[in-house]
Amino acid sequence: MNQQARTAFPIPRNIVRMLLDRAAQQPDDPAAQFKRGGAWRTYSWTEMVAKARQLSDGLIALGVQPGERVATLSSTRVEHSLADLAVLAARAVSVPIYHSILPAEVQYIVEDSGSSYVFVEDEAQLAKLREGRSRLPALRKAILFDGEAADADADADWVVSLADVERMGDAHAASHPTAFDERVEAIDSDDMASLLYTSGTTGNPKGVMHTHRNWCYEAAATAQLSIFQPGDTILLFLPLAHSFAKVVQVVWWHLGATTAFAEAVDKVVQNAGEVRPAIIPSAPRVFEKVFSTVVANGSSNPGVKGMLFRWAMSLFDEYADAMAAGRSYGGLGWTLAKKLVFSKVAETLRNERLGGRIRIFVSGGAPLSPKIAWFFHVLDLQVLEGYGLTESAAATAVNLPTHNKIGTVGPALPGTEFRIADDGEILIRGGGVMKGYFGRPEETAEVLEADGWLHSGDIGSLDADGFLTITDRKKDIIVTAGGKNVPPQNLENALKTEAIVSQALVYGDKRKFLTALITVQEENGRSVLASKGIQVGSYEELSQHPQIRAEVQAAVDRLNANLPSYETIKRFAIPSRDFTIESGELTPTLKVKRKVATEHYKSVLDGLYDEKFD
Repeated sequence: MNQQARTAFPIPRNIVRMLLDRAAQQPDDPAAQFKRGGAWRTYSWTEMVAKARQLSDGLIALGVQPGERVATLSSTRVEHSLADLAVLAARAVSVPIYHSILPAEVQYIVEDSGSSYVFVEDEAQLAKLREGRSRLPALRKAILFDGEAADADADADWVVSLADVERMGDAHAASHPTAFDERVEAIDSDDMASLLYTSGTTGNPKGVMHTHRNWCYEAAATAQLSIFQPGDTILLFLPLAHSFAKVVQVVWWHLGATTAFAEAVDKVVQNAGEVRPAIIPSAPRVFEKVFSTVVANGSSNPGVKGMLFRWAMSLFDEYADAMAAGRSYGGLGWTLAKKLVFSKVAETLRNERLGGRIRIFVSGGAPLSPKIAWFFHVLDLQVLEGYGLTESAAATAVNLPTHNKIGTVGPALPGTEFRIADDGEILIRGGGVMKGYFGRPEETAEVLEADGWLHSGDIGSLDADGFLTITDRKKDIIVTAGGKNVPPQNLENALKTEAIVSQALVYGDKRKFLTALITVQEENGRSVLASKGIQVGSYEELSQHPQIRAEVQAAVDRLNANLPSYETIKRFAIPSRDFTIESGELTPTLKVKRKVATEHYKSVLDGLYDEKFD
C-alpha cells in the first residue's frame, strides 16, 4: 500500500540563506519576542541576522572549523536559536542537548558527537560538563549564555562568555568583512546541519544526522499546508533538542512569523496571555494536563454548578464515544451542555488564559488521546495532531486546518510517501529522512533501505484518503501468554484522560493477563481528598490512601467496561512517587521510558502476578 508524493515546490538552498532571504523581505518586522527583566523585548529580522552574524564570526575567531560539532545545552530561549544559526553559518554542525537531562547523559552526547565547543545556558548547566570534563578530551571551549567566565575561576582556561565571543565576532568582521557571506554561499544542501539525539527509550541515544536539505524541505513542505502563516505569533516552549521544535524553528525562519519564547513550561499560560499567540505547538502531555485540570476543577465545584458540569461531562463521554465510532450525536441535552457549560469553559481558555487570538494547536512527539482532541474540538479550539520521528526530521504527517480527522495523524507532507509493510510497520520516504546514525553504519542499515525507505518501528494503517493512523510502537506490542496482541499505548492514553491519572504503563508480555503501573495527578488527588475532608502530607502518603486507590480503581473499571477480556487491566499498582525525568523514567518530552520504568518496578510488577495477590 503506497501513498505517492503529491506535489513539487521550491526548496531553499541552505538554512542560513533561507533566513537571510526572509530578513531581506521584511527587515523591520518582529522576528522574536523574549522576556528579560520582567518585560518583553523584540528582535526584528534585521537584528536576528546581525546577532547571528556577530556570533558566527565569533565562533570562527574562536577556531571553529567546517564540519565540527558545536553543542548547545540550554532551555528554549532566543539565544539557543541564535546559537543554532551561528553554528550553521560557521559551516559547522549543531548538536542541541536537552537541558533537563542528567550530567552523565550530557557527557555521553558531547563525547559521542565529538563536540569541540558547547554553548551552555548558565552555571548549573556548566556544572554538568565540569563534572566529566576529564573524559571529554575533544572539548575545547564552553560558551556561557548567562554570566562571565570569571564566575568560575578554575574554569578560566576553557570557559568564555557569550559577550566575549560576540566581541571576538565584531573584531573578526572588521578585518574580514565578506567572510560571513562567503561562508553562507559555500554551504551545500547535503552538508550536515544537525545531530539530534534520540530519546534513548531502549538504549543509549543515537545521533541522527540531518542535512541542510532535510530541514529546508521540512520548512518548505510545511509551508504548503497553511498551518503556520506569515504574521502569526508562535509561542514556543518545546525543547530545541527535539525534532518537533526544530521543524517549528525552520518554518518560522522560512515564513517570517514571530516566535515568542516562553519563559518556562510552567509559565506558558501566563506568557500566552501576554503575547496572545495564534499558534501553540505542544506535546500531548500539556493537553492532557489542561483536560484533567478542567475536569477536576469543574467536577469539584459545589452545588448546582458542579452538578451541571458533571452532567455535561457525562454527555461529552457519550459524544466522544459516538465520534470515535463514526456516529452522529446531538439532541437538546447536548445543545444545552455546549451552551451552558462548554461555551463558558471555551471562553475562559481562549480569552482569559490564552490571549484571545489562538487559532491552532499542533500536537506531536507522542500519541494524543482522541477523547482529549474531541474535548478541544467541542471548545472550538483546533488541535492538529501530527507524526514523525527524529529520523524523519519530525514532520512526516499532519492533519490540516481544512481537514482534521481526529484519531489520525493526518496525511503525508507533500513530497513524502508512506508504505505499510506486511507486518503493519510504517515505512517512510521523503525529503526529511535522515542521512543516517552518526558513527553507526550497521544500525543505519537496519532501519534505512538503499532506496530511501525508513523503517519507523511504528505500526499503523492508511485510510482511503491517505490519512495515517498509528496503532503502537512495534517493539511495545504486548503478546499475552494466550497469544493475544495488545497495543499498550491505546490503553495508557485512555487512562490518562482520567483526572486522577498522571502516567500509566501497561504490562503483560508473555503473562496470563495485563497489569499496570498508574501514578496519580497530585493536585487532582489532593482535591479529591480535600472534598472529603481529608488532608495528607507527602505524595507517597497521597498515593497510598485508600480513597485514591478507589478513584484509580474506578478509572480502570471505566476503561475495562468497553474492552474484550484479554485487553482488560486485571491488577494495578500505584508507585509511591510519580515518574520523572530525573529518575530516568521519563524522556525530556515526558514520554515514559518503558524499559527503565519496568526495571525500576520489576518486583512490584512481579508481585501483581503473585497467586496470593489481594
